[in-house]
Amino acid sequence: MKAVLPAAARPLLEPHLPADIDIVWFTKPAEANAMIADADIAWVDMQPPELVADAIRQAGPTLKWVSTIYAGLDAFPLGTLRDNGVTLTNGAGINAVAVAEYAVMAVLVAAKRFDTVVRAQDRHEWLKDAPGKIELAGTKALVVGYGTIGKMIGDRLSAFGVDVTGVTRTGRDGTLTPDAWRDRLGDFDWIILAAPSTSATHALIGRDELVAMKPSAWLINIARGDMIDDDALIAALTAGGIAGAVLDPTSPEPLPPEHPLWSTPNAIVTMHLSGRSQTTMFARGAALFLDNLAAFLANKPMRNVADLDAGY
Repeated sequence: MKAVLPAAARPLLEPHLPADIDIVWFTKPAEANAMIADADIAWVDMQPPELVADAIRQAGPTLKWVSTIYAGLDAFPLGTLRDNGVTLTNGAGINAVAVAEYAVMAVLVAAKRFDTVVRAQDRHEWLKDAPGKIELAGTKALVVGYGTIGKMIGDRLSAFGVDVTGVTRTGRDGTLTPDAWRDRLGDFDWIILAAPSTSATHALIGRDELVAMKPSAWLINIARGDMIDDDALIAALTAGGIAGAVLDPTSPEPLPPEHPLWSTPNAIVTMHLSGRSQTTMFARGAALFLDNLAAFLANKPMRNVADLDAGY
């Protein structure tokens, strides 16, 4: 049995790997593409994620399991994996704490307009009044996508006194279903996108949704950039239709220097750093891989098995 693994994780993995597996370590995309041809197991994470998809497409018929530390799978060739009977396990939860904290930071930055404070410091200007005066206590948040990350966001905002409503596919535990949240948009001060990226979430927030929001509301996106119609958002922010937006992911990435979002009023772009704002990703990813490897070899259920039809 052969496994293709990232050399960056070697110090974390090698002491714990079974001796009877042929392990090859890649450092470059070309190496991963060549090594995966006859592999049974592949952890071929690279940046950008499109490189992972390129490697997977080079796999031969022996490939049985692909592991990734990425939670979002929109760049992966899910149809190819499904057609070839390959199991995919993702990294859901690995960065959940960091991303949830980042989302709460975004809400606090928006509430207190801390971006304005930092810019004033850059100008050496002493502000005579606070640019943001919203207290989180008593406000309402809608978290679209109440999975691991969404629930962590909700728990943390609840501690600030925010009334949190989640959106799930099933409407479990008092959450709203996908067909119900749009009619409630005007109830909320914070609209937070934390859903997985699928065909159903493309342009989830467009002109109609933005018009339905409170003029004082903020849109916070820590999911995927393609969930927002940028033209509609730019128009809404320029006209003052909503108070502002914090955009961690964008579409495309990196956002080109000439893109209008950079200079759109009250748009805060944070360069998709939410999941990178920690130092534990590779350690957690290695631990998850080793747990799943033991389960795979014992023919037992693995953790974080992705639904290739649903896309997450």
